[in-house]
Amino acid sequence: MQARREHSRAELAQRLAPHAKDSDEVERTLDALASKGLLSESRFAEALVHRRSGRFGAARIRHELKDKGIAGDLLRSATAALAGSELDRARAVWRKKFGSAPASTAERARQMRFLAGRGFAAEVVHKVVGGDEE
Repeated sequence: MQARREHSRAELAQRLAPHAKDSDEVERTLDALASKGLLSESRFAEALVHRRSGRFGAARIRHELKDKGIAGDLLRSATAALAGSELDRARAVWRKKFGSAPASTAERARQMRFLAGRGFAAEVVHKVVGGDEE
């Protein structure tokens, strides 16, 4: 049986803990999975970034990776490429949701909140909603 998606080590540890006699048993199991190539933190991080990058900004993805137990160099390397495509991704999300420039300041604020809530950087949000083409 194959997993539907990749899982982080921390996720699997949390899911296995209620079924194990002690934490050492969980760690041994996770080590065995990792040695067989069935568990990979880098593969998990790459899959999550790929799955989420079409809908969310770098800040939101970074936060989700941290929640799943990814930290340090792996976190930085997994999210490094997101910064370069942030503006294009934000424009695509904005176009899909709104498609046209805001007609009022209230609508502009609503659109900006939407993009900020999706984890896009403030400067990117201003460029997208403000209509800057640079």
